Amino acid sequence: MQKILHTPEGVRDIYNGEYERKLALQEKLRAVIRSCGYRGIETPTFEFFDIFSNEIGTTPSRELYKFFDREGNTLVLRPDFTPPVARAASRYFLNDRMAIRLTYLGNAFINNSSYQGRLKETTQIGCELIGDDSADADAENIALVVRLLQASGLGEFQIVLGHVGFFHALAHEAGLDETLTAQLKELITNKNTFGVQQLLHGQNISGSLKQLFASLTGLFGSEAVLDRAQAMTGNPQALAALQRLRDIREILCLYGVEEYVSFDLGMLSRYMYYTGIIFRGYTYGTGEAIIRGGRYDGLLRHFGKDAPAVGFVAVIDQLLNALARQKAEPEEAAPRCVVIYEEERRAEAIRRALELRAQGVGTELVRIAGERTRQDCLDYANALPNARVIDLSRDGSGELQ
Repeated sequence: MQKILHTPEGVRDIYNGEYERKLALQEKLRAVIRSCGYRGIETPTFEFFDIFSNEIGTTPSRELYKFFDREGNTLVLRPDFTPPVARAASRYFLNDRMAIRLTYLGNAFINNSSYQGRLKETTQIGCELIGDDSADADAENIALVVRLLQASGLGEFQIVLGHVGFFHALAHEAGLDETLTAQLKELITNKNTFGVQQLLHGQNISGSLKQLFASLTGLFGSEAVLDRAQAMTGNPQALAALQRLRDIREILCLYGVEEYVSFDLGMLSRYMYYTGIIFRGYTYGTGEAIIRGGRYDGLLRHFGKDAPAVGFVAVIDQLLNALARQKAEPEEAAPRCVVIYEEERRAEAIRRALELRAQGVGTELVRIAGERTRQDCLDYANALPNARVIDLSRDGSGELQ
């Protein structure tokens, strides 16, 4: 039988220095999240298919990894953390009168195209603030995202903020059906102005609305974008969405992070459960968003609790790629030491290792034996990033090097 040494398409092994840097980055991000009062939660790697059904508006069925249990129930590997966390919050925090802050860390699985190296399994860390429908909650999430990206070591990044309510208010005013709305969303998302104009040509829609839909592909940038949009509509719901964005920016100024935030009224999400603001984080060195988030005030209703919520997820793998390309990779989480010894100094080597480990220093015992020479051991230790050496061999000093 042929030995299989490679991984399936869309997944990969992570080892040695990259794995250590990944752990270090995760710990930095978790420390920032804990400092903001978020409590950890862990949901199962697989859930019932209904948690991610079309009714909820999450990942399309064709992109789910599906399988069956012994009872014939359809199960899926989680493609998205928000619905499982919403399910768990509805069950365990059903009677809470206060807002709750939950955080998670784990892997998500999407059976998408692996074109251009897109991963099908990614590690994600995220936060959900449930039970608060205010602009303060929205701004808290965005400010936390800025702190996370700063803590990661990124020098330059941008948080792009939009509001799905603006588009949906205009679509409702225009009387668009579900099919036409979906087509229009895709064209606007792709910044295809000509396609929007072609799609709406001949539709029984006012000229001003057609112009506004076509303008959505270019309504991005500074706060001035909100002024331009306001001058183009009198729709009360659309104006309320613009005011919400202004309120959030005002609060972000108090956090001192407004310089990292821009606006895009043509930014829409394929996740249908978003009902208010949506935001994404971008930096150079990666083509996709490293942060995705938004408000989903109707999702928990599917699980028995009618509560507003806002949250976000950071994709660790994409963040690590961006840091590597910007030469800002995190160092290993803890100091490291290698103790090289021969059999006659075993007791001393173990004693030294225990002392160092008690001080929080990761210490590896490496014994000289057989064909493994002292030089082999030294070469191995010196190849480890940021490692120091204690050489207890006959020719070694026994001092920390």
